[in-house]
Amino acid sequence: MKLYVLVLALVASAAGPALAGECPLLQAQIDKAVGNRYDASAGNAKILAREAWALHSEGKHAESVAKFDEAAKAVGITLTKKQ
Repeated sequence: MKLYVLVLALVASAAGPALAGECPLLQAQIDKAVGNRYDASAGNAKILAREAWALHSEGKHAESVAKFDEAAKAVGITLTKKQ
């Protein structure tokens, strides 16, 4: 059982840095899609992207990626993620 917990902890800790590198790429995609648009959906996407970046800055990368997905949906795009 201890080995299982150790393996689970190692897998979880490896996922954090991988997602950390993905956040700036997702932010760039949102920025490119929204550009200088001032419509309601673009405004909502910008707010969600700011929230996502704040989560990224706090080290909450999985939550940040989910928030970037929400921002992308608001503006009608699909984000390209790392494989």
